[in-house]
Amino acid sequence: MAAAQKDRWLDPLPRDRETPPPMRLQTLFEGRWIFAILFALLLLSLWLLPWMAILFVLLIGYTFAFFRDPERVAPNDPAIVVAAADGVVADISEREENEVVRQKMRRVGIFLSVFDVHTNRAPIEGRIIYREHHEGLCLDARDPACAEKNEAMTWAFENPRATLVVRQLTGAIARRIVGWSQVGDQLAKGERFGMIRFGSRTEIYLPLAATVIVKVGDRVSGGASVIARLP
Repeated sequence: MAAAQKDRWLDPLPRDRETPPPMRLQTLFEGRWIFAILFALLLLSLWLLPWMAILFVLLIGYTFAFFRDPERVAPNDPAIVVAAADGVVADISEREENEVVRQKMRRVGIFLSVFDVHTNRAPIEGRIIYREHHEGLCLDARDPACAEKNEAMTWAFENPRATLVVRQLTGAIARRIVGWSQVGDQLAKGERFGMIRFGSRTEIYLPLAATVIVKVGDRVSGGASVIARLP
């Protein structure tokens, strides 16, 4: 927490961010070994068992789809909070946030299936004041216990309006959390800061004074869908 206090963002932020962040290639780069293995197996199957090549072509196609990273345009309103990930809103509840803010906040949990885009995006524009990786288990991301027991990466984003905490959580299939940004980086709303490989969960902790706009069961798009409004 001392490091978080040291890096707090104090200056006003520009309000004219209407252009989406430039296309990133990190997502495809993160899948380089998966692609290499699948292409090698494809070539081997063409030599030994040509009929199996169809399976590897389908797997390669799915992997390209999984690592897709579409551009998104975030709403320009500084009071708007956007989803940090693609997926379905799994739960909304009040919880004690004991790592960064250390007070009760409203948590919006988003479940990402293996078919969702897995890039994570900043829910507000601001500076990253906290980043911490936590070792843990790989329980099913739909299990309520995963929020406390699974491997996770905690982030905090701050601007003059609020401090928001985001947690990336692994799942039964997702076992790699990737962080591209560092403490001190200033991000635009909707800008990419990391990803989780394969089905997982992303949580956004909001101030209690924020108005949550989504409900459980809603499908959201990271960096574009409005999930709350700050006071």
